[in-house]
Amino acid sequence: MGEPFAAPNVAPSGGWCNGPQSAGGKPLRRYLKGACVRRLAIVHGGAAFPQRWRPLARGNGLGSTLDREPACLNMAPQPRLVRTLPALRRAVARFHAANETIALVPTMGALHAGHLALVRLARRRARRTIVSIFVNPAQFAPSEDFLSYPRDLDADRVALAATGVDLLWVPSAETMYPDGFALQIVPGGPASVGLEDKFRPHFFAGVATVVTKLFLQCQPDIAIFGEKDYQQLKVVTALARDLDLPVKVVGAPIMRERDGLAMSSRNAYLSAAERKQAALLHGVLADCAHKIVRAVAPAAAAEGRAALARAGFVVDYFEARHAETLQAIESRKEGPIRLLAAVRLGTTRLIDNVAA
Repeated sequence: MGEPFAAPNVAPSGGWCNGPQSAGGKPLRRYLKGACVRRLAIVHGGAAFPQRWRPLARGNGLGSTLDREPACLNMAPQPRLVRTLPALRRAVARFHAANETIALVPTMGALHAGHLALVRLARRRARRTIVSIFVNPAQFAPSEDFLSYPRDLDADRVALAATGVDLLWVPSAETMYPDGFALQIVPGGPASVGLEDKFRPHFFAGVATVVTKLFLQCQPDIAIFGEKDYQQLKVVTALARDLDLPVKVVGAPIMRERDGLAMSSRNAYLSAAERKQAALLHGVLADCAHKIVRAVAPAAAAEGRAALARAGFVVDYFEARHAETLQAIESRKEGPIRLLAAVRLGTTRLIDNVAA
């Protein structure tokens, strides 16, 4: 985690400091108000990433957190961490006894600003907010990145500290899938339209099973899912409807980097050159969405596939679909259109979508 260093002399209002120096002799220049932690981290876009501290420029949207807590700062409390079902049930029962609405934000951790936007939406929609973190093995194929998927619970807790989350539900694999577990929910409808399901045929059964368990465990009134995983959003919406689960599934807009790349935990896999190239995906999607105004949807999608292939992407799919059913669609006369894409860049798989 790097050498320790002394906490700077800072005023409670935040800002610059020219106090003690780091072990490397450089002044400690910047801190993030209300988010200091006991271990070294860098906070970017609302998510914390452990690494050596470095000086940060004023006004760039970044802030450092320090490995020693200055007494002059008011610490934002971290959400209560719950790991067992009995503790979760007691907490949820208290919320219900007080007639408090609950919003659930299911995640796999490695939180970034996109996840925190989901949390903010949840806070606006319900009195109590639960965030779950569970890297679900049932939705990974043996050849996929389950073991290497980024995990940092300490950083995730720091990222959530200022959001007002009430409960952080972090079950183990043994809690979610105990010995003898033998049930799987296999969805149809939007889960079998030749998009993600064509390339990851195991995926939606894993998603549907774990989401159903999370809904039953947390008993939310509202569940927030990002639109980046658009097909997943439609599958979960149909799941809640078809099983008569008393949960309203709410989609949240995609959060993007400044160059248009959809925020994703897997973006961390990209090399510097790949990261620069990855922004082209959103550009091609946006260009094709504009072309659909004056062209048939399949033709515009074909142009998009060709453009991405020329740019060095391996295209799994680039499709124009009905925005609700995800069935193939010819033009806007047949209904709202969503352009959906999945591509590979090096070893990283990226997905994105736009309304057309």
